Amino acid sequence: MDRRQFVASCSSGITCLSAAAALPAFAADARPRPYARALLTNEYGDPLKASQLRAQTNYVFHYPFEATPVFLLKLGEPALPQTLVTRSMDSYTWPGGVGPARNIVAFSAICAHQLVYPTPQVSFISFRKNRAQKGVADNLIHCCAEQSQYDPAQGAKVMHGPAEQPLCAVLLEHDPKADTVTAYATLGGELFDEFFRKYEFKLSLDVGPKAKNAVAGRAAVRELERYCRNPIRC
Repeated sequence: MDRRQFVASCSSGITCLSAAAALPAFAADARPRPYARALLTNEYGDPLKASQLRAQTNYVFHYPFEATPVFLLKLGEPALPQTLVTRSMDSYTWPGGVGPARNIVAFSAICAHQLVYPTPQVSFISFRKNRAQKGVADNLIHCCAEQSQYDPAQGAKVMHGPAEQPLCAVLLEHDPKADTVTAYATLGGELFDEFFRKYEFKLSLDVGPKAKNAVAGRAAVRELERYCRNPIRC
Protein backbone atom coordinates (compact mmCIF):
# COMPACT_ATOMS: atom_id res chain seq x y z
CA MET A 1 0.00 0.00 0.00
CA ASP A 2 1.08 3.57 -0.57
CA ARG A 3 1.57 6.24 2.08
CA ARG A 4 -1.95 7.63 1.90
CA GLN A 5 -3.49 4.16 2.22
CA PHE A 6 -1.20 3.46 5.16
CA VAL A 7 -2.24 6.64 6.96
CA ALA A 8 -5.93 6.01 6.24
CA SER A 9 -5.68 2.54 7.70
CA CYS A 10 -4.46 3.88 11.05
CA SER A 11 -7.07 4.78 13.64
CA SER A 12 -5.07 7.68 15.07
CA GLY A 13 -1.85 9.64 14.62
CA ILE A 14 -0.27 7.78 17.54
CA THR A 15 -1.25 4.44 16.03
CA CYS A 16 0.25 5.47 12.70
CA LEU A 17 3.56 6.47 14.24
CA SER A 18 3.71 3.27 16.28
CA ALA A 19 2.92 1.12 13.26
CA ALA A 20 5.48 2.92 11.10
CA ALA A 21 8.16 2.46 13.75
CA ALA A 22 7.31 -1.24 13.97
CA LEU A 23 7.79 -1.86 10.26
CA PRO A 24 10.91 -3.94 9.48
CA ALA A 25 13.68 -2.41 7.42
CA PHE A 26 12.75 -4.73 4.56
CA ALA A 27 9.66 -6.85 3.98
CA ALA A 28 10.03 -10.49 3.03
CA ASP A 29 9.60 -9.81 -0.69
CA ALA A 30 12.32 -7.15 -0.91
CA ARG A 31 15.42 -7.99 -2.90
CA PRO A 32 18.13 -5.37 -2.41
CA ARG A 33 21.09 -5.75 -4.76
CA PRO A 34 24.26 -4.99 -2.82
CA TYR A 35 27.11 -3.09 -4.44
CA ALA A 36 30.36 -1.74 -3.04
CA ARG A 37 29.80 0.73 -0.22
CA ALA A 38 30.45 4.35 -1.17
CA LEU A 39 30.70 7.20 1.34
CA LEU A 40 29.10 10.35 -0.05
CA THR A 41 31.48 13.31 -0.18
CA ASN A 42 31.42 16.91 -1.32
CA GLU A 43 33.22 18.07 -4.47
CA TYR A 44 36.50 18.33 -2.56
CA GLY A 45 36.43 14.79 -1.22
CA ASP A 46 35.36 15.63 2.33
CA PRO A 47 32.61 13.47 3.88
CA LEU A 48 29.23 15.03 3.18
CA LYS A 49 27.25 15.79 6.33
CA ALA A 50 23.53 15.09 6.17
CA SER A 51 22.88 18.32 8.04
CA GLN A 52 24.63 20.24 5.24
CA LEU A 53 22.10 19.15 2.62
CA ARG A 54 19.60 21.83 1.65
CA ALA A 55 16.00 20.70 1.59
CA GLN A 56 14.26 20.24 -1.76
CA THR A 57 17.45 20.78 -3.73
CA ASN A 58 18.72 18.61 -6.60
CA TYR A 59 21.95 16.81 -5.80
CA VAL A 60 23.66 14.32 -8.11
CA PHE A 61 26.22 11.57 -7.54
CA HIS A 62 27.14 8.44 -9.49
CA TYR A 63 26.39 4.92 -8.24
CA PRO A 64 26.68 1.95 -8.56
CA PHE A 65 28.67 2.56 -11.75
CA GLU A 66 30.82 5.50 -12.81
CA ALA A 67 28.35 6.48 -15.55
CA THR A 68 25.02 5.93 -13.74
CA PRO A 69 23.74 9.14 -12.08
CA VAL A 70 21.66 9.26 -8.91
CA PHE A 71 19.46 11.99 -7.44
CA LEU A 72 20.07 12.69 -3.74
CA LEU A 73 17.24 14.62 -2.08
CA LYS A 74 16.46 15.98 1.35
CA LEU A 75 12.68 16.16 1.35
CA GLY A 76 10.51 18.55 3.29
CA GLU A 77 8.79 15.69 5.11
CA PRO A 78 9.61 12.16 6.35
CA ALA A 79 9.46 9.46 3.69
CA LEU A 80 7.70 6.35 5.04
CA PRO A 81 8.18 2.77 3.76
CA GLN A 82 6.29 1.94 0.57
CA THR A 83 5.39 -1.29 -1.21
CA LEU A 84 5.93 -0.85 -4.96
CA VAL A 85 5.89 -2.90 -8.15
CA THR A 86 8.28 -3.07 -11.11
CA ARG A 87 7.13 -3.26 -14.72
CA SER A 88 7.67 -7.04 -14.57
CA MET A 89 5.23 -7.12 -11.63
CA ASP A 90 7.85 -7.93 -9.02
CA SER A 91 6.90 -6.32 -5.72
CA TYR A 92 9.40 -4.81 -3.29
CA THR A 93 9.30 -2.71 -0.16
CA TRP A 94 11.25 0.51 -0.16
CA PRO A 95 12.39 1.26 3.42
CA GLY A 96 11.85 5.03 3.30
CA GLY A 97 14.17 7.91 4.07
CA VAL A 98 17.21 7.99 6.34
CA GLY A 99 18.63 10.62 8.67
CA PRO A 100 17.23 12.18 11.85
CA ALA A 101 14.03 13.25 10.07
CA ARG A 102 13.90 10.21 7.75
CA ASN A 103 13.75 12.57 4.78
CA ILE A 104 16.99 11.83 2.89
CA VAL A 105 16.41 9.63 -0.16
CA ALA A 106 18.21 8.62 -3.35
CA PHE A 107 16.99 7.29 -6.68
CA SER A 108 18.55 6.46 -10.01
CA ALA A 109 18.36 9.56 -12.22
CA ILE A 110 17.69 7.37 -15.27
CA CYS A 111 14.06 7.84 -16.31
CA ALA A 112 12.17 4.54 -16.35
CA HIS A 113 10.58 5.36 -19.72
CA GLN A 114 13.17 6.47 -22.30
CA LEU A 115 16.27 6.29 -20.07
CA VAL A 116 16.70 10.07 -20.09
CA TYR A 117 19.41 11.10 -17.62
CA PRO A 118 21.32 14.21 -16.50
CA THR A 119 24.61 14.89 -18.26
CA PRO A 120 27.14 17.70 -17.81
CA GLN A 121 25.73 19.27 -20.99
CA VAL A 122 21.98 19.06 -20.36
CA SER A 123 19.38 17.51 -18.06
CA PHE A 124 15.76 16.91 -19.00
CA ILE A 125 14.98 15.27 -15.66
CA SER A 126 15.09 16.80 -12.18
CA PHE A 127 13.25 17.26 -8.90
CA ARG A 128 10.78 20.17 -8.96
CA LYS A 129 9.95 21.93 -5.72
CA ASN A 130 7.14 23.72 -7.54
CA ARG A 131 5.02 21.99 -10.12
CA ALA A 132 6.24 22.02 -13.68
CA GLN A 133 4.17 23.58 -16.45
CA LYS A 134 2.49 20.25 -17.10
CA GLY A 135 2.89 18.97 -13.56
CA VAL A 136 0.23 17.33 -11.44
CA ALA A 137 1.71 18.35 -8.08
CA ASP A 138 4.66 19.98 -6.34
CA ASN A 139 7.74 18.10 -5.10
CA LEU A 140 7.97 15.55 -7.92
CA ILE A 141 10.82 14.31 -10.08
CA HIS A 142 9.80 15.41 -13.57
CA CYS A 143 11.14 14.16 -16.91
CA CYS A 144 10.53 16.56 -19.79
CA ALA A 145 10.98 13.91 -22.48
CA GLU A 146 7.50 12.39 -22.17
CA GLN A 147 6.27 14.08 -18.95
CA SER A 148 6.79 11.13 -16.62
CA GLN A 149 6.62 12.19 -12.97
CA TYR A 150 7.72 10.37 -9.83
CA ASP A 151 7.08 11.04 -6.14
CA PRO A 152 10.34 10.70 -4.15
CA ALA A 153 8.37 10.70 -0.88
CA GLN A 154 6.66 7.50 -2.05
CA GLY A 155 9.72 5.60 -3.27
CA ALA A 156 9.71 7.40 -6.66
CA LYS A 157 6.31 5.96 -7.48
CA VAL A 158 4.98 6.95 -10.93
CA MET A 159 2.39 9.71 -10.52
CA HIS A 160 1.87 10.68 -14.16
CA GLY A 161 3.10 9.85 -17.65
CA PRO A 162 4.14 6.76 -19.59
CA ALA A 163 6.80 5.37 -17.23
CA GLU A 164 5.92 1.81 -16.26
CA GLN A 165 7.71 1.56 -12.93
CA PRO A 166 9.25 3.67 -10.16
CA LEU A 167 12.78 4.94 -10.43
CA CYS A 168 15.25 2.40 -9.06
CA ALA A 169 16.03 3.28 -5.44
CA VAL A 170 19.57 3.63 -4.13
CA LEU A 171 19.69 2.50 -0.51
CA LEU A 172 21.44 4.76 1.97
CA GLU A 173 22.84 4.35 5.47
CA HIS A 174 23.14 7.32 7.82
CA ASP A 175 25.75 7.33 10.58
CA PRO A 176 24.17 9.45 13.34
CA LYS A 177 27.46 9.96 15.16
CA ALA A 178 29.45 11.18 12.15
CA ASP A 179 26.36 12.52 10.32
CA THR A 180 27.62 10.86 7.13
CA VAL A 181 25.69 9.02 4.42
CA THR A 182 26.79 5.87 2.59
CA ALA A 183 25.25 4.23 -0.50
CA TYR A 184 25.36 0.44 -0.40
CA ALA A 185 22.70 -1.16 -2.65
CA THR A 186 19.87 -0.67 -5.13
CA LEU A 187 16.26 -1.75 -4.87
CA GLY A 188 13.55 -1.97 -7.51
CA GLY A 189 13.70 -2.11 -11.29
CA GLU A 190 17.28 -1.67 -12.45
CA LEU A 191 17.71 -0.40 -16.02
CA PHE A 192 21.49 -0.31 -16.15
CA ASP A 193 21.91 -2.93 -18.90
CA GLU A 194 19.47 -1.09 -21.15
CA PHE A 195 21.12 2.21 -20.28
CA PHE A 196 24.60 1.00 -21.26
CA ARG A 197 23.30 -0.52 -24.51
CA LYS A 198 21.43 2.62 -25.53
CA TYR A 199 24.18 5.10 -24.69
CA GLU A 200 27.27 3.00 -25.34
CA PHE A 201 28.77 5.44 -27.86
CA LYS A 202 27.93 8.62 -25.93
CA LEU A 203 29.23 7.16 -22.67
CA SER A 204 32.46 6.12 -24.37
CA LEU A 205 32.98 9.77 -25.32
CA ASP A 206 31.82 11.36 -22.05
CA VAL A 207 33.17 8.90 -19.49
CA GLY A 208 35.55 6.71 -21.44
CA PRO A 209 36.44 3.08 -20.67
CA LYS A 210 35.58 3.47 -16.98
CA ALA A 211 31.84 3.98 -17.65
CA LYS A 212 30.94 0.50 -16.39
CA ASN A 213 33.41 0.52 -13.52
CA ALA A 214 31.83 -0.02 -10.12
CA VAL A 215 31.91 2.93 -7.74
CA ALA A 216 33.61 2.01 -4.48
CA GLY A 217 34.91 3.84 -1.46
CA ARG A 218 33.59 7.33 -2.17
CA ALA A 219 31.11 9.11 -4.43
CA ALA A 220 31.21 12.87 -4.93
CA VAL A 221 27.93 14.79 -4.61
CA ARG A 222 27.23 18.03 -6.46
CA GLU A 223 24.20 20.24 -6.90
CA LEU A 224 22.61 19.66 -10.28
CA GLU A 225 23.22 23.28 -11.29
CA ARG A 226 26.95 22.80 -10.69
CA TYR A 227 27.05 19.42 -12.42
CA CYS A 228 24.94 20.35 -15.47
CA ARG A 229 25.31 23.49 -17.61
CA ASN A 230 21.73 23.45 -18.88
CA PRO A 231 19.01 21.96 -16.60
CA ILE A 232 15.83 22.06 -18.68
CA ARG A 233 12.55 23.11 -17.07
CA CYS A 234 9.38 22.29 -18.98
